[in-house]
Amino acid sequence: MNIIFMGTPDFAVPALEKLYEKHNILAVFTQPDKPKGRGMKLAAPPVKELALTHGTPVYQPVSLKKNGEEFIAEMQRLAPDAIVVAAYGKILPKAVLDIPRLGCVNIHGSLLPKYRGAAPIQWAVLNGDKETGITTMLMAEGLDTGDMLEQAKVEIGNNETAAELFDRLADLGAELIIHTLDGLERGEITPVAQDDSLSCYAPMLTKELCPIDFSKPARAVQKQICGLSDWPCATASLDGRRLKVYHSEIVSETGSFGEAGTVCDAARFCVACGEGAVRLTEVQAEGSKRMSAEQYLNGHPLTPGQKLTD
Repeated sequence: MNIIFMGTPDFAVPALEKLYEKHNILAVFTQPDKPKGRGMKLAAPPVKELALTHGTPVYQPVSLKKNGEEFIAEMQRLAPDAIVVAAYGKILPKAVLDIPRLGCVNIHGSLLPKYRGAAPIQWAVLNGDKETGITTMLMAEGLDTGDMLEQAKVEIGNNETAAELFDRLADLGAELIIHTLDGLERGEITPVAQDDSLSCYAPMLTKELCPIDFSKPARAVQKQICGLSDWPCATASLDGRRLKVYHSEIVSETGSFGEAGTVCDAARFCVACGEGAVRLTEVQAEGSKRMSAEQYLNGHPLTPGQKLTD
């Protein structure tokens, strides 16, 4: 099958790798290179890096809606059987949606219609969902509103972070898109309309979500830490310095372990919550590197009653 692939971040890479194994990739569309790191040097998106290793033509339009005519004309000239989209980062205009004979097929990181939007994986964790998954769908002009093709479900681990789930779902999406394309080609898949009444929006994450409110129950604190790892990362203030928290585990969901935010077990970095307590297991102090709690405590011993604030 002749395919145009559209994607940008790490999430899209496993799908493109799988597609290279089975199909002919005519071209790859991705977002423009962006400044990255302390030196703010231009860095290519992960999808572009993979495409270039295969010698595939790469296009990086700023927009397909404004001044995108030449890129759309190129897509029409290539006449793909399908356009596969995975975290491309832009809504596609109707002129693009109408090009492939089998449609534009999106790999979405949730069980639609739940979690339409930019951060479905993170919000599933933040909200404490027990399961999530991948949905392949035919793209429409709205935001993740197209008819569903296939779904695959996974359970979310108690201490699983959004970053860990992100990687698992990227691999699952790669497997599902191959199965979906095969089914479409054989005419074995019947698209199913989404029930809009069951939809909810998963907006982009912002740093305003980062400060940990230890007055909340331990379960809510734990899910905040998991859902924001690795970015933008949950934070607390300890001795006047910001502390990023990447991993944690629940000590207890019930009972009082002292005033919310206080260290209740200095040797294990356990912190009291509004109800219950959590243990911080991987942190990064301001101006330092990411490390295990044990490594941190070796250089920053705590005392019971020390207070972490937001």
